Amino acid sequence: MMSNENYEAASRGGTSDKLAEFQDHSRGFLGNIQHVLHVNPAMVPLIVLVASIVVFGLLLGSKFFSPFALTLILQQVQIVGIVAAAQSLVILTAGIDLSVGAIMVFSSVVMGQFTFRYGLPPAVAVAAGLMVGTACGFVNGWLVAKVKLPPFIVTLGMWQIVLATNFLYSANETIRAQDIAENAPLLQLFGAKVNIGGAVLTVGVIFMVLLVLTLSYVLKQTAWGRHVYAVGDDPEAAELSGVNVKRTLISVYMLAGLICAFAGWALIGRIGSVSPTSGQLANIESITAVVIGGISLFGGRGSIMGTLFGALIVGVFTLGLRLMGADAQWTYLLIGLLIICAVAVDQWIRKVSS
Repeated sequence: MMSNENYEAASRGGTSDKLAEFQDHSRGFLGNIQHVLHVNPAMVPLIVLVASIVVFGLLLGSKFFSPFALTLILQQVQIVGIVAAAQSLVILTAGIDLSVGAIMVFSSVVMGQFTFRYGLPPAVAVAAGLMVGTACGFVNGWLVAKVKLPPFIVTLGMWQIVLATNFLYSANETIRAQDIAENAPLLQLFGAKVNIGGAVLTVGVIFMVLLVLTLSYVLKQTAWGRHVYAVGDDPEAAELSGVNVKRTLISVYMLAGLICAFAGWALIGRIGSVSPTSGQLANIESITAVVIGGISLFGGRGSIMGTLFGALIVGVFTLGLRLMGADAQWTYLLIGLLIICAVAVDQWIRKVSS
């Protein structure tokens, strides 16, 4: 008969009584860099931004580092930066919004037409423009969340609809800057200049920076922000964990529409007039800033601060090459290379979580 000691030894199969131990697999130098960039997605565009400023600064000297040149970059990217903030929210949910530019321009047209065609107070006209932008975003969000249509198709259709409505409603007429300055200066508020420590900034630039900082805080520190990331990462898992995916998506698209309407207000301040033909490249420029800024097109990863850095990178390259007297096509070529490199880096970084 088998003794108790032998039985216990056999039942253990000769296994050790020690607690389970996990081997520590070293990531190595590249692995550590990959991990750091995964945890801090805004670091890559920040490094590229600083490097580009240093390079152009060395090549151009005081011509590039002058307060005028540096503030000019901010003024040039303010519209793209605001629209890109809206685009960032949508892309974080693994969607895309091709209608942001059209919503921006249509909102500005509504503000102008309500003031000059209907004689409404400028404040009421601005409020109407903001509501129109939000309503367009709601339609996008409802079709994506409730009807389950692909974001690309929905926003492509909305882009065409809003663009056509914009031209039909405005009769393709421009409201002149002189008329706005005399009768409705509130519409040009975002173009007002503010002197801060010798640097001349516009209200639009200040708004862009405050918007990005606010959204960055909201996305990182609030439940809604965590829900946005969760929906973009895995909507089914997010729903199982108690996230109202449909409500989150609708709120994201509505907020994006509202931000685009603010961009329309800022556009009036930037160009001075209300033009239905302005801002035609805002869709592509916003996506460019988001991609270069390190936000993943697959959703669920990235920082809105990176989007601001992405917009600034484009501004630095544009102004730097212009001051060097280079052909404008070089700007498009280098930005195209940056886009491809940004997506490649994103794919490399995503291997950490796979």
